[in-house]
Amino acid sequence: MDTNPTHSSLVALGDSFTEGMSDLLPDGTYRGWADLLAARMAARTPGFRYANLAVRGKLIRQIVDEQVDVAAAMGADVITLVGGLNDTLRPKCDMGRVRALLEEAVGKLAPACRQLVLMRSPGRRGPVLERFRPRMEELFTCVDELAARHGALVVDLYGAPSLADPRLWDVDRLHLTAEGHRRVAEAVWQALGYEPEDPEWHTPMPATLPPGWVMRRAADVRFARQHLLPWIGRRLTGRSSGDGLPPKRPELLPWQDLA
Repeated sequence: MDTNPTHSSLVALGDSFTEGMSDLLPDGTYRGWADLLAARMAARTPGFRYANLAVRGKLIRQIVDEQVDVAAAMGADVITLVGGLNDTLRPKCDMGRVRALLEEAVGKLAPACRQLVLMRSPGRRGPVLERFRPRMEELFTCVDELAARHGALVVDLYGAPSLADPRLWDVDRLHLTAEGHRRVAEAVWQALGYEPEDPEWHTPMPATLPPGWVMRRAADVRFARQHLLPWIGRRLTGRSSGDGLPPKRPELLPWQDLA
């Protein structure tokens, strides 16, 4: 980790988490932790450049095929890679294949940048996490091993108590709120060696009274109708929410041209 670092460029790879869902802006686009991080880094470094190749719904095979070589060729100071979690949520998931693809990605990206950043993705408390926890933790073990082998940083969001709080997750129960993304940006910022702006980002939010039984059941019904059933439908038909969508910011351009 650098002390008083200066980074001139950032490239972010991944799926909906890195694209920024559900940190929705007034114009209908998504911001997210990677944009927030880039804005902070740009404020420190004139001429700072940023690209975000993430597309929602991408599996690790698609990230490797569509994003990794592009990112490696950009020669950025910092590259962030978060992928594989979508694979672990599929009914049929070959974790050996996921590990091999992650190893391929890290092997290409680590030599192509000054600092590669990997993450242990956050997990919302609830039955869904419990069902997939073994696969997720196997994925994170792989991330730790690859980071140690290739000199990458690992940002442990999975172990942060604050990011397990359902209040930091959108109604779809899959994506962080704006406050959740802010905390992720802070976590990566600190991991890169910058002076903390929020030293307590990982601290749980103050406790509040939980909603009553009727409100919880109504929320469950809305979640199933608006998010769970469409997600199941896409899985059954082999479709993805990211089909046909371009990368968020496909070129490594100066921040002022993007902001």
